Amino acid sequence: MKTRSETAPASTEPRSLLRILGIFEVLARTEGGVTLAELSGALEAPKSSLLLLLRPLVAHKYLMHGDGRYELGPSIFQLSAEVLASAGITRILRPYVEKLAAQCDESVFLAMIDKEAKTVTYIDSIDSRQAIRYSVPIGTKRPLHVSAAGKVLFAFQDADWCKKYLKTAKFKPLTSKPLPERAAFEAELNEIRASGIAVSIGEAVAGAAGIAAPVVKADGSATYAFMIAAPIDRLVESMPALRELLLEVAADASETLRHMPGG
Repeated sequence: MKTRSETAPASTEPRSLLRILGIFEVLARTEGGVTLAELSGALEAPKSSLLLLLRPLVAHKYLMHGDGRYELGPSIFQLSAEVLASAGITRILRPYVEKLAAQCDESVFLAMIDKEAKTVTYIDSIDSRQAIRYSVPIGTKRPLHVSAAGKVLFAFQDADWCKKYLKTAKFKPLTSKPLPERAAFEAELNEIRASGIAVSIGEAVAGAAGIAAPVVKADGSATYAFMIAAPIDRLVESMPALRELLLEVAADASETLRHMPGG
């Protein structure tokens, strides 16, 4: 079986990236790790070039190095688990996304927090059938402080993490709408925790608004949230009904996750 480095045309793809992928592929298929010489032979790459890639991977614990052999490290296993969990969660929560879309006829998103990057990512969605609608591709990222989904997930993280984020983060507006002062934003987070609902009006995208609710785990934190997004006028007009719908569906989804292993 050939690695990506052996099959991909070097002229059109970054060689170092392909070599990193090749390193992981070789190690994933080899018990007990491999030496630098063995990696060099498997990837047909110079040892000196591989060392430049291996050192930072070891430093960040994506690989472990001992007794002259390289093995997969805890960081790559954690990343793999997160990727698999994300793929699985979209299947588990898809019926709730569909229920929201059917009952509100607006665009609905399933969002996931990335605490390291301090962003929220939309990992599943159903676009509204209406001619004028809010639509962004799956994989779109937003800062936590502007998106409704970002704010609700921000509010449902542990207190120490939130405190550190608020001290170090640089809040920048994405639209012409000014952001609240830090104290006002902290007060908004407290309101979100109490109500289970976050709202963003013209903060992430000019002319668009969103309302979101978290899928709460047994420990009270949240990794995922549902968001309904629409043109501002339409969403504001239907806000009370959307709030009740989101709270109901998010509560059902939260109950589902709590009955799963690790939920």
